[in-house]
Amino acid sequence: MAALQMTCGGTPAASSTPVLETERLFLRAPKLDDAKVIARLANNRKIAVMTAMLPHPYSVEDARGWIESLGNESDGWTFAITAKSEGGAVIGACGYGNRCDNFVEEPEIGYWIGEPYWGRGYATEAVRAVIDHVFSVTDLDALSAGCRVTNLASRRVIEKCGFQWTGAALFRVRALGASVPADRFRLERRIWSSLRAWGKSAMPKLAAARKKSGR
Repeated sequence: MAALQMTCGGTPAASSTPVLETERLFLRAPKLDDAKVIARLANNRKIAVMTAMLPHPYSVEDARGWIESLGNESDGWTFAITAKSEGGAVIGACGYGNRCDNFVEEPEIGYWIGEPYWGRGYATEAVRAVIDHVFSVTDLDALSAGCRVTNLASRRVIEKCGFQWTGAALFRVRALGASVPADRFRLERRIWSSLRAWGKSAMPKLAAARKKSGR
């Protein structure tokens, strides 16, 4: 399950990327040591055809190239999603940044979860953590998101995170070599503030101590 991951550029250097902690997850900067796991999970056509930028097949070299590219820009953060119950194993990726085609003004949330971990609510938990952190430490007024019209699971994640539907568009999917219909969503800061309770979830913690220890 994956939303359209349509951001370009990358994240600030790993040393400046925060480590976020939720009830079940740690979100941290991807490392080259993660490349094999990321490639194994991302080399899945079911994921690739629901994202914009993931190629298929997806190799270890693709993963390494992606990780190495993340320090080139400073317009957002990209996180490896790791699960506490899996011994800290990487289970997907999540982040936000500017769209390559400047189709929307706001930075866009993108994410994907490895198929073995679908159906456990990890995507919603990770996306909420990123949203909470972004609106807490930046002055952004809104975030955008998108998913293919056929990706009902991803749409549920986006809507549970408070995004409002704004219309439809065509997006190019690299793995398909074609454009597909997609739904567009937007979350304004004022809406986030009014929905901040997120049920029973708490704000993500900054796990700086664990990061320094080389977790």
